[in-house]
Amino acid sequence: MKQNKPPQKNIQKGHQEKQKNSETRLVYSSDGSHLKICKKCGEDPCECPTSLQNIKEITPDKTTLKIKLEKNQRGGKLVTVIHELPYNPAYFEDLTKKLKNHCGTGGTFKNDGNTQIELQGDQREKAEAYLLKLNFKTKRSGGQ
Repeated sequence: MKQNKPPQKNIQKGHQEKQKNSETRLVYSSDGSHLKICKKCGEDPCECPTSLQNIKEITPDKTTLKIKLEKNQRGGKLVTVIHELPYNPAYFEDLTKKLKNHCGTGGTFKNDGNTQIELQGDQREKAEAYLLKLNFKTKRSGGQ
């Protein structure tokens, strides 16, 4: 008569130790190593997309900015949106100020997950002309 034996787990010793370490958590430390760990992603060094280490240098010749016109969830008002920007908030806040001044309209720079510049009204022509003057490549999106 055959006896049923539990299947043998084929786990290598190194893999088992790595798995064991990832399941542990720090309870107390006096060396200060816990201060280097990012509070959002839990990694050292930080791997968050909005980390200061992930700021990209903007070269207008190599950067393509997408421009679209939105009306959804804005009370019927038209808004020109420049979206899919590389992560560099300081640069694009300054660019937003210059675009608002050039177009003679209000607007904002949003940095909540996906960075974008919003200009009030249909400012696609003026914004595109100004961005081309700064040597950015532009592309219209959104179908209008």
